[in-house]
Amino acid sequence: MKIGMRDKTCCFTGHRTLPQNERDEVRERLYIVLHKLIVQYFGSGGAMGFDLLAAEVVLELRKRYPHIRLIMVLPYENQERGWDEEEVRRYHTILEQANKVVYLQREYRCGCMLRRNRYLVDNSRVCVAYCTRVFGGTAYTVNYAKRVGIPILYI
Repeated sequence: MKIGMRDKTCCFTGHRTLPQNERDEVRERLYIVLHKLIVQYFGSGGAMGFDLLAAEVVLELRKRYPHIRLIMVLPYENQERGWDEEEVRRYHTILEQANKVVYLQREYRCGCMLRRNRYLVDNSRVCVAYCTRVFGGTAYTVNYAKRVGIPILYI
């Protein structure tokens, strides 16, 4: 993302696992929240779970609002290695439809996921979060966003 885009950008953070019985509700709440946001760019970290769900909702909203853009900010190339076949297919479908794909580094290195999360927050005006625990990467990202003064919209 470029400097100057921050005031027009929303990022996402959320857990990699979403309870099956909550997915439809989370998707519906995402639609409602994103529809109300007046931003042009949406940044997703591309992780399984909430990140991919949020990216799919952005792509669906883009059909109605063609000016919005999906930017996939990925921690490293081939992060989907080791995922199950269905998730890999879903991931690549999203990447093909994204307006931009940014890789922060070529290979996995310790801390790369946190670096991706900080990058997303540092380049956003608002963060949409699905956070149900007080520990882990999502909680870290929510707390980081709070520390740097980025509003959090919880799903």
